[in-house]
Amino acid sequence: MERNVLIMIAIPIPFFGFVYLNTENPIFFFEVPQLTGFWEYFGLGLVFTFLIAQYFAFQKDSKNIEKSSFGLEKKLEAYSKASFNRFRILFVCGLVAAAGLFLFGNAGYTIAFAVTLVFFSAAKPTPERIIRALKLKGEEKDQVMGLKRRE
Repeated sequence: MERNVLIMIAIPIPFFGFVYLNTENPIFFFEVPQLTGFWEYFGLGLVFTFLIAQYFAFQKDSKNIEKSSFGLEKKLEAYSKASFNRFRILFVCGLVAAAGLFLFGNAGYTIAFAVTLVFFSAAKPTPERIIRALKLKGEEKDQVMGLKRRE
């Protein structure tokens, strides 16, 4: 999972970087179709809606996992699935923000991409975050903390 998450983080960054730098100081000139203002703000609204939705969906999933009677292995599997779904949504947000900046040149897409990167960074599962999200105690907490130690 960690490899896939890193790939999902890494793909939008160079694309956005190229678009951002080309927007600020054009080197390459592209024939970009002129779309109506509706699509500009629809895309921007879509990115921010997805950013908010992924946060609340993940919180809901975490609470459901915490309240479940699953064993630790099943809880971690469910948490992994919820985290991966969250990263998929963030991946789409990053790509839409980069595409929006490319098509419209609206600085709002730069802000949306920055917020997406903050969520990418804050959402990366660590043993401490897993323990806090699932409210693990005792032996389960110790087992998850053991994941931090690599052999």
